[in-house]
Amino acid sequence: MISVSEALNHIFALANKLDTETVPLAQAAGRVLAKDVSARLTQPPFASSAMDGYAVINAEAQAGMTLKVIGESAAGDRFEGRVNSGEAVRIFTGAPVPEGADCILIQEDAIRDGDTILIREKRDTKTYIRPAGGDFSEGDVVHAPRKLTASDIALLASMNIAEVPVTRKPIVALIANGDELVMPGETPGPDQIICSNNFGLKALLEEHGAVVRMLPIARDTVDSLKQAMDLSAGSDLVITIGGASVGDHDLVHKVAIDRGMALDFHKVAMQPGKPLMAGMMDGIPMVGLPGNPVSSMVCGHIFLRPMLNVMLGFPPAPIPQEVGILTRDLRQNGQREHYMRAKVEITDKGTQITPFERQDSSLLTILGQSNALLVRPPGGGPLGKGASVKFVRIS
Repeated sequence: MISVSEALNHIFALANKLDTETVPLAQAAGRVLAKDVSARLTQPPFASSAMDGYAVINAEAQAGMTLKVIGESAAGDRFEGRVNSGEAVRIFTGAPVPEGADCILIQEDAIRDGDTILIREKRDTKTYIRPAGGDFSEGDVVHAPRKLTASDIALLASMNIAEVPVTRKPIVALIANGDELVMPGETPGPDQIICSNNFGLKALLEEHGAVVRMLPIARDTVDSLKQAMDLSAGSDLVITIGGASVGDHDLVHKVAIDRGMALDFHKVAMQPGKPLMAGMMDGIPMVGLPGNPVSSMVCGHIFLRPMLNVMLGFPPAPIPQEVGILTRDLRQNGQREHYMRAKVEITDKGTQITPFERQDSSLLTILGQSNALLVRPPGGGPLGKGASVKFVRIS
């Protein structure tokens, strides 16, 4: 067995950044920016008003003074003249500031009477002018890699960028394995269960940037597994679920090796998730996950999410760990790194984490109630309530 960190290093070595494609900006949300992009203009392109009011010369806009209104500047329709001593121009938010003006007198501080305004006592002395280039300048760079959020899309649009270079989405072939499995909606036989792992993993992988091909369930025969693996051709990553252990019916390891798989590792010192393997098969990375539902999902978070990140162009790194305050006592940990299903809450006492009492790797109800995995190191001693512990978020 190897450690989790060693297994991650092997996983990273198997993953390569995929090629780049160009997509319309309207289709780029959630995609990973593959190359730096630069602003094609300056924003705002001119000094503009931050408020509705009057463009004036600040030094002459004193309380009790009367100024003559000589025109109007609106967004998209600027005032072409110049503001001189004793003058003001009616202006609206976003409109270009006329030449000569260096201040916006907000409309609440002006009493309008025909073509004149009287400046009120105790006026707001802020200038309320947004300078040209106050947001960004032509040539300013948005750096890659970056998962594009709604805010990023708005920024790129304002930079006049209509198409975006993004990393191609990894195509992942997902193969569930086992005679005991039937698909949701089917009627299981007396010794069968509903297949859930492939659906959970499909959702997890697609949430983190993949396109998932969920292949037919492979039965516990060499021929069925070979057929499923044949169907995975053209994928960027093959993931099998179940059959990676050493039982008489666990054939994934044997079939993969017979097909020429170069095995990087088999078994990881972690709980849940020990029967994990990875290597290269037919020139494609392959990861064999354990069949227990929680085990496969935990391995999905700990190994597959970071692997997808590398394929999408991010540097190799485990998912981030945070620190929380334990809310109950824990006994000594075993010799495998333990990922305990837990609930994290933000309270007035800080970030608190409560591991569930029941940690069996078949309990999807517990996983569904969890938003974090409490990480316990191998051989870690007993912990008391109030101890600081590390965790990773899973929702």
